[in-house]
Amino acid sequence: MKAPRKTDLVLATLILTGLAAVVFLAHWTDSHPRQVPSQSSEEELYLKGATAKRMSLAFNGIAADWYWMRSLQYVGRKVVSYGDTHEGRFELDDLGALDLRLLPSLLRVATTLDPQFMAPYEYGAMILPTFDHNEAIALLQYGIEQNPTAWRLYQHLGYIYWQNGEYSKASETYGAGAKLPGAPKWMAEMSARTAAEGGSRGAAREMYQHLFDEAKDEQVKQMFERRLMQLDSFDERDRIRRALADYASRYRRCAGSWRDVTAQLQVLQLRLEAITLAPVDPSGTPYVLAKQGCDVDLNPRSLIPYK
Repeated sequence: MKAPRKTDLVLATLILTGLAAVVFLAHWTDSHPRQVPSQSSEEELYLKGATAKRMSLAFNGIAADWYWMRSLQYVGRKVVSYGDTHEGRFELDDLGALDLRLLPSLLRVATTLDPQFMAPYEYGAMILPTFDHNEAIALLQYGIEQNPTAWRLYQHLGYIYWQNGEYSKASETYGAGAKLPGAPKWMAEMSARTAAEGGSRGAAREMYQHLFDEAKDEQVKQMFERRLMQLDSFDERDRIRRALADYASRYRRCAGSWRDVTAQLQVLQLRLEAITLAPVDPSGTPYVLAKQGCDVDLNPRSLIPYK
């Protein structure tokens, strides 16, 4: 009996020593960054999911956590680097400029190591569609295969389909998720609404409101809050355009300033800035006149997404 116990002790010691070495190496590389050529900085430096799973032995959960943290660090470093080299505001819902080519593989490895780990799926559902819908769909489909009763994954996949204009698939996905235990009633309502209204503002408002209510991360909640404000701004700009069109029709010229249409804007019960009398968008920023006063547009300083 002593020999097997001694062997087990040696094996356990080797495993723990190896893990400690990995942790130490990760900390050391983070604190001692090397300058690498730009052409090689985005090379694939991580193991494939299946290989990582074999090498991590019985520590798949720990390895999944490690890859998950690396994915967060990867995005964080990209954001910091972008902020150092570009002027202007950076928004979570527009990450295409960051060139996050390694993020899909990092999330795939994390979910391969631990298919029941929900955080990478939910993070990928928010981030990946901003630059690669196909990777986002593949990640969520894998998540549903591994977690067929997780209704929130159906919610995320339905939203991605809806974003991509695939309203029939969005409706089917919401409908399938609505049948799962614990799924809220609004899942069935979203299935019906996306089928009937597609990308209408009403369907979008309901979609973003549910996503806002369900989001746990504060940055994600802010992203959906901006989308809700964007929808309100679309409605406001439609009303402002009608006022500008009425003015142009009556006086045979476009408005020279907001004061020309103040009375009409007040009738529409729009908030007006005290000095310029410009209508104010839902983020509190004044709209600007466009097309020589015949149209309205968002102010570049506005917090509302432009598209």
